[in-house]
Amino acid sequence: MGFGIILLLALFLLSVPVSLSLGIAPIPAVLEKGLPLIVLPQTIFEAMDSFALMAIPYFVLAGRLMQSGGIAKRLIHLGMALIGWVKGGLGAATVLTTMFFSTISGSSSATTAAIGGVMIPEMERNRYPRPFSASVVAASGELGVILPPSVPMIVYAMLTGTSVADMFFAGIIPGLMIGFSLMLTIIIWSSLKGYGDTQRVSFGEWFTGVMRALRAAFLSLMLPVLILGGIYGGAFTATEAAVMAVAYAFVVGTFIYKEISLKELPAILWESAITSAIVMLIVGFAAVFAYALSLYQVPQYIASSILAISDNPYVFLLIVNIALLVIGLFMETFAAILILAPVLAPVAVSLGIDPVHFGLIVIVNLAVGMVTPPVGVNLFLVCGIAKVSMEKLMRPLSVFLGVLFINLLLITYGPLLLKAWFN
Repeated sequence: MGFGIILLLALFLLSVPVSLSLGIAPIPAVLEKGLPLIVLPQTIFEAMDSFALMAIPYFVLAGRLMQSGGIAKRLIHLGMALIGWVKGGLGAATVLTTMFFSTISGSSSATTAAIGGVMIPEMERNRYPRPFSASVVAASGELGVILPPSVPMIVYAMLTGTSVADMFFAGIIPGLMIGFSLMLTIIIWSSLKGYGDTQRVSFGEWFTGVMRALRAAFLSLMLPVLILGGIYGGAFTATEAAVMAVAYAFVVGTFIYKEISLKELPAILWESAITSAIVMLIVGFAAVFAYALSLYQVPQYIASSILAISDNPYVFLLIVNIALLVIGLFMETFAAILILAPVLAPVAVSLGIDPVHFGLIVIVNLAVGMVTPPVGVNLFLVCGIAKVSMEKLMRPLSVFLGVLFINLLLITYGPLLLKAWFN
C-alpha cells in the first residue's frame, strides 16, 4: 500500500484531477492482494448509493438558482445596508452577506463565487486594495461549509453514522463566531489603514435603508428558515430539505423576482450537473482508496500510532488538528473526509470526545484548507475573479488565517474545557 500512497502523491504533483488520482492509486494495492478489479466499481457504486448523498446535487442546484435568480444580490444589498456605513463596513458587509448566503448554499465554492463576483469589484471601487478584497472573500467563503446546510457535513455524517441535523445544529455558533471575528478584524484593519470610503448617515436614514433592503430580501431570508426549520422541526430530512430549497429558489427567482428566464434553465442545470458530478466522482473514488487502505489495515495502524503517542484527548485533538491542517494543504476536502473520518472518528469516541464535536472540528479544520495554498479552492476562485496572483494575496490572507486558527483552537478545546469545568 506504500506504493499506492506514493503513486497518489505523484499524481497530485502531476496535477492529475483529484478524483482520477484517488481511483488510480489503489489499483496496484488491489492487484497485489489478488482481488479482481471488479471490486473497484462495486465499491464506487456502494459508496454513492446513499439517500443522504442525494442532497448534494440538490443543494448545488439550489445555490446556482439563487445566484442567477437575484437572491444573492438582495442578500448583498441587505448586508451593505446593515453595516456598510462604518469604516471598513463594506468589507464587513461582505462577510455578513457570506453568512447569509452560507445558510442556503451548503458549498464554500458556490458561496465564494456568488459573493466574490459582486463584492470584489465593489470593494475596489471603494478604495480597498484588490488583494485585500480577494482575501476577505476567500477567508469568509469557508463559512459555506460550516454554517448549515453544509454538504461536507452531510458526507461526514453519512460516513460516521452521526445525525445530519445534529451536525447542522453544531455548526451554527462556530459559524457565527468565525464570521463576527472576521468582521471585527476587517473593521479594525480598515480603520488603521484607511481602507474604504464611508458616508455618514443619520439613524433615520440607516433605519429606512435597512427596512427597504430587508423588505426586498425577505423572501431570500425565508429560504434558510424553510430548510433549517423543516429539518429541526422534523418535517423532512436534509435530502428532502434540499429538494424544497430547489423548488423555492426556482419559484422565487423565476416567477417572483423574474430574474431567471426559461431559456437560462438548461445552462443552470448543466453547470449544476457538472459540479455535482465532480463531487460525486470524488466521493466514489475516495471510497475506493479508503477500501484499499482497509485491506492493509492502514486505519488501524494510524489509530494505534496516535494512541501510542498519547491517549489524552487534548493531545489527540492537537495531533489531529496539525495533521488535518497539513493534509488540507494538498488534498481536496471531500477526499480528506472520506479517507480520514472513518479512521479518526472511532478513536475520538473511544477517548470520550463527542462525535458531533469531533465532526465539527474536522469540518472547520478542512474548511481552513480551502483558504490555504497550494490547492485552496477559494483562493483559485478569488484570484480568477479579482485577476490577481496568489502571491499577492499572502500578506493580507495571513492575518485572516491567524483569525481562523484562533477560532479553530476555541472550537476544539472550548467545549472540552467547559465540560471539565462544570464536572
